[in-house]
Amino acid sequence: MILTQILQPTSVKVPLASTKKDAAITELIDLLDAHGQLGNRQVALDAVFSREKTRSTGIGSGIAIPHGKCNAVKELVMALGVAKEPIEFQSIDGKPVTLVILLVSPLDQTGPHIQALARISRLMLDAHFKSALEQAPSAEAAYKLLSERENE
Repeated sequence: MILTQILQPTSVKVPLASTKKDAAITELIDLLDAHGQLGNRQVALDAVFSREKTRSTGIGSGIAIPHGKCNAVKELVMALGVAKEPIEFQSIDGKPVTLVILLVSPLDQTGPHIQALARISRLMLDAHFKSALEQAPSAEAAYKLLSERENE
């Protein structure tokens, strides 16, 4: 899976305005909604918050991948936010996050959802790439970094 096939340049926010977990998730949902990627903003928001209540999606190493499945989308959509100041996310390692990668997928499409989660996890194992993404000066620069990495 190539993430730039699901991540639109308009769905990247650098820096995130939010400094709290729920606000950061809402900010990324609003970004997707503002660009017509959600059929129903509230349904998508509820799905992501519902998943978040079961266990934090802060996977450690400064990364969170909030996600949810719902009928607000016909295909997998993604948003990326880079926080200027780390956000407390109740991560498994107890550390705050700077990279928030949001996924919303249809109820009936598990494959692409799992593939995207796996691809994001693999990319973030590259400390040099992760650091460059965290230091991206703009949404355009962050998208370009990801796009170049995906096309290597």
